[in-house]
Amino acid sequence: MPSNVQGGKAFGLLKEQQRVKLDEINKEYLEDQKYRDEEDLADKLEGLKNKYAEFDLNDQGEIDMMGLKRTMEKLGVPKTHLELKKMIVEVTGGSSNTINYRDFVKMMLGKRSAVLKLVLIFEDKANGTSCKPDGPPPKRDISSLP
Repeated sequence: MPSNVQGGKAFGLLKEQQRVKLDEINKEYLEDQKYRDEEDLADKLEGLKNKYAEFDLNDQGEIDMMGLKRTMEKLGVPKTHLELKKMIVEVTGGSSNTINYRDFVKMMLGKRSAVLKLVLIFEDKANGTSCKPDGPPPKRDISSLP
């Protein structure tokens, strides 16, 4: 029997600590001369922080292989183990097996088109505005069919 039965509270605290850490990193980007020309940087960073927090993070606050795998499946684009490895290498430059927040922000604000970045941008567009009209489809008669 575990001594600490309040897992939800512990998880909430962990998430809160991660958010504070991510906010600190966002502050660095806001003060960085390299990104001063970036439009709506504060809003973008806030969005990236929330997106990053969605990736089921390991306890170190980084995106690991399983977190990436689950997220890709959730987005409807499941990837093989090898593809996931390539995606992580693409973001980290091969320096790590996990994606930390700095790498994530660099990827999303940078000019390079990493696979992960493209998937996330596509997913945002897909969720942002739907092309389908609301309501039932219009009634059609036989003559209008191709």
